[in-house]
Amino acid sequence: MSSSTKKNIPVLVVEDEPLLRMDLVDNLEDAGFIVFDAANAQAAIDILVEHGEIRLVMTDVDMPGGMDGIRLAAYVRDKWPPLKIIVVSGYRQVSMDELPSESRFFSKPYDPRRLIRSMHEMLAAA
Repeated sequence: MSSSTKKNIPVLVVEDEPLLRMDLVDNLEDAGFIVFDAANAQAAIDILVEHGEIRLVMTDVDMPGGMDGIRLAAYVRDKWPPLKIIVVSGYRQVSMDELPSESRFFSKPYDPRRLIRSMHEMLAAA
């Protein structure tokens, strides 16, 4: 894959911790992604409705509001089947049978380079 195919891919980061979200957005932008970000599931859904160009959603499991990251991942898979999904958590281990098909799970803290590499792999398989 040429480096040009890795650039300018729109992704959505859903993370309720502002500092973690800002750090992740910076890392992803440095890697060439176009990054949208949300602090909770409802904001994420609103962004997805407005920005059909988003190709991947990365969500934390534990978030405020009525929908956690696992429920958000299931909603995204039902509503936007082509989207790639990564679920992360620092508090619990999530089994693959809890996640929509073709999703990936990362435990916090994660290596940003490994995460970015995984994102590229998922998007290249599309």
